[in-house]
Amino acid sequence: MKTRADLFRYIGLDVTPHSLTGHYELDGRPFSETVTFEGVGELTTPAVRAVAELWYLLAGLSYYKAGAAKRVDLGATHVGVHGRKLFDVALRDGLAEFAYRNELFLDDVEIVGGEEAEQYAPFADSSRVLTPFGGGIDSVVTVTELNVELEQSLFIVSPDTGRFEPLEATAGVTGLPIVRARRQLDPQILSGDDNFFNGHVPVTAMVTLLAVVAGVASGRGGVVMSNEHSASVPNILWYDHEINHQWSKSWVAEELIAAAVRERVGDEFVVASYLRDRSELWVAQVFAKQSRFHHVFRSCNRAFTQANGRRAANWCGQCDKCLFINLILAPFVSRAALLDIFASEPLAEPGLQDQLRALVGVGLDHKPFECVGDPDESAVALQRVSELEEWADVAYLVELATLTSPDRDFEELLQSQGPSRVPAHWLR
Repeated sequence: MKTRADLFRYIGLDVTPHSLTGHYELDGRPFSETVTFEGVGELTTPAVRAVAELWYLLAGLSYYKAGAAKRVDLGATHVGVHGRKLFDVALRDGLAEFAYRNELFLDDVEIVGGEEAEQYAPFADSSRVLTPFGGGIDSVVTVTELNVELEQSLFIVSPDTGRFEPLEATAGVTGLPIVRARRQLDPQILSGDDNFFNGHVPVTAMVTLLAVVAGVASGRGGVVMSNEHSASVPNILWYDHEINHQWSKSWVAEELIAAAVRERVGDEFVVASYLRDRSELWVAQVFAKQSRFHHVFRSCNRAFTQANGRRAANWCGQCDKCLFINLILAPFVSRAALLDIFASEPLAEPGLQDQLRALVGVGLDHKPFECVGDPDESAVALQRVSELEEWADVAYLVELATLTSPDRDFEELLQSQGPSRVPAHWLR
């Protein structure tokens, strides 16, 4: 039986002109992670180091989770009021799925140490932005819908094992310049250990902060994320605690990150999600018109595994993500065109019926632990697909659609879904 560690320590952050290396200890066992940047200015300025410390704080959670220590010592790390709040919530809510799957309770974790954060005023050109790019429909829509008068560059993070081919191909279609970061995880985490706890970490929040580092280092004025409205919807309630697989894409995480960044570099640098007030259905409608991306984009997670030899060359057609993307595109893209994209038909696959039921909210008691829309979005998409003549031969789509009862209808989901922090000059 695995035993929780006693102490996780933040040892220090090394900053060179082009790389960051975070050092940690778990009950005396050392871990290090290095990120190397391409296409940015030097990282050694005070302002860049200040935001790099926020990345260092959250990156530590990848190593903290190995032992789920009962005590965390932030040491001499500059944390600040908002940085401390971000770290505290990221540990408890960003690791909530990890805790749920390992039957751990992190409410008892004691966090000590840390120093005040200083604020710097770097040069920030509000007309130049950096857009983290993952190669899926969300980031494609952000890139293509952003105000064309902005000078936009993509930000791509790759593992030490090499670049992701589908992501690179999709980025190539945009024609935009690319700023890069290569992430080298500690090999102890990659190889695993029978005594380690394993599970999901808030990786999108880490990527967001790496983009902030790159943005500040290159004089840009903002980071444009692609996290839509339903990313804030939890998967399940566990002992009165919301478990959200997409916590680091949520509205709460966005506000926490923005406040922590503002504490370090002031109001001139903006971190916001372009899609925050939009549903996945709206995103699918816009993406359906972007035909030049249809044969290169990829949202199947099996194409993005750390191990190069295990990456899927095509859509697997079996996972929840493949099924969800197939579902939300079906109201806007013909069945024949979808088959051409996926080389399979997840919606018509009898073996995926239980997964489809879970997506639309009539199967499991929670939506899948994946980056998929909320049950309302999936149910509304299914209802629309069930009305289409080209899908009439898939009888169970009609049967399942009659069992759904979403709170919103098709047209409502194509309208604004709530608040957004996007500045006006990012919009067309």
